[in-house]
Amino acid sequence: MAKTVKTQRRDFIKYSTLGAFGLALAGGVGLSPYLLGDETRLRPPGAVEEDDFLALCVKCGQCLQVCPYHSIKLADFGKGHGVGTPYIDARERGCYACSAVPCVLACPSGALDHSCEKPEDIKMGIAVLEFPQRCIAITNTPVPKGHSQRIHDFLKDQRNVTELELENVKKLDAFEGKQCTICADMCPIPNPLSAIAMVPDSKGGKRPEFYDGCIGCGACEELCPANEGAIVIKPRLSYEDYYVKGKKS
Repeated sequence: MAKTVKTQRRDFIKYSTLGAFGLALAGGVGLSPYLLGDETRLRPPGAVEEDDFLALCVKCGQCLQVCPYHSIKLADFGKGHGVGTPYIDARERGCYACSAVPCVLACPSGALDHSCEKPEDIKMGIAVLEFPQRCIAITNTPVPKGHSQRIHDFLKDQRNVTELELENVKKLDAFEGKQCTICADMCPIPNPLSAIAMVPDSKGGKRPEFYDGCIGCGACEELCPANEGAIVIKPRLSYEDYYVKGKKS
């Protein structure tokens, strides 16, 4: 009797273990696209090549802590294999190319390259007028009332709103009722004309045109007053990559 019980117990443990292993394996296969999927997030200023970035980033969150615009978020277990790494959701909050690039200075691991010392050194991606049909500048539609409410709501959710953020949203509010030039006039880099300008469009309005000075900060994507943004940032692509060589992301 004792021998039978012992055998049954051994078989139970063996098959339970195999079953658990099988479930874990199946789960791994099912989740692998999320764990090992390509990373297409917009990374903070100074981010090294993606593979090196994922290897070097210690997920400390120091870059997030020092960002005066609340631009940086930490990735959760929803996509890709960079859980805990910093990224920027440009439609929610772009980067504002701070003069001292504090996020880079705060990085202890080299995931954000310390040779990135000023806004002109930043190379995050390239801006693209992905949805021209949404651009209200092309249709000569005045900037609508309440266009900046989404930005105000974002600030309400932040614990410590900075003076820089308040000044920025005050400037944004002033565009209400005017012809839209927000993406060009709110470009945060020191020489915005090297990155973007409003040029005549065949439909009678104006459209944003991007140049090789664009750093892909995402401010234009965030601030676009269209209900669904007209501009999209292509992470880790340069002006030459997208506009000259025709690479897509």
